[in-house]
Amino acid sequence: MSKTRPLAGVSVMSTSGKGTATNDLGNYTIEVSEEDSIYFSYLGKPTVKFAVKSMPNPGGFDISLHVQSNILPTFLVMPPSYKFDSAQNREDYAKAFNYKKPGLGISTTPMGAGGAGVGLDLDQLINVFRFRKNKSMLGFQRRLIAEEEDNYIDHRFNKTIVKKITSLNGPDLDRFMKIFRPTYQFTQVTSEYDFYSYIKQAYLKYRAIFPAR
Repeated sequence: MSKTRPLAGVSVMSTSGKGTATNDLGNYTIEVSEEDSIYFSYLGKPTVKFAVKSMPNPGGFDISLHVQSNILPTFLVMPPSYKFDSAQNREDYAKAFNYKKPGLGISTTPMGAGGAGVGLDLDQLINVFRFRKNKSMLGFQRRLIAEEEDNYIDHRFNKTIVKKITSLNGPDLDRFMKIFRPTYQFTQVTSEYDFYSYIKQAYLKYRAIFPAR
């Protein structure tokens, strides 16, 4: 029995040296010239090269890869997307995310309008001395930001993707995820191709430390 499904983590390379990888929907984007050829590689097995000139539709070139079902990962129903969750989280805690530590400002409200004329803004002055409340709000804001960053790492560096690329399972997979968990800064700026390359290189290092039995 055979089934057709999108395949994530497939390397897409051009003969000019450009590279990318397919996403969870099997889609990819790569910049090529008319003289280029592209080829695909999955689990270390490259395909033949396809000349851009000979493609009927270079803007939407797709192929099918034959992969044995016993090496395909179990399909998991994923929860709502990271972007959806993040947007909802930002909306729910907008006051905390938008909080700024109060400082002293200048009030220019005319005295006749209920203000004190030109001088220190009394509302801001009062806020400066609300130490406990300000400290608590800043701490809550930092926790929310740290949680959002962790969720973003979990979104990209998840067991489903890592398992597809490395074929690790069980305790090996858990240990790999813990040792090679990337930083938020790296995860945020790295392209999909480079991120998958990082996982592949990390797997080689992992096997050098913990050889397969």
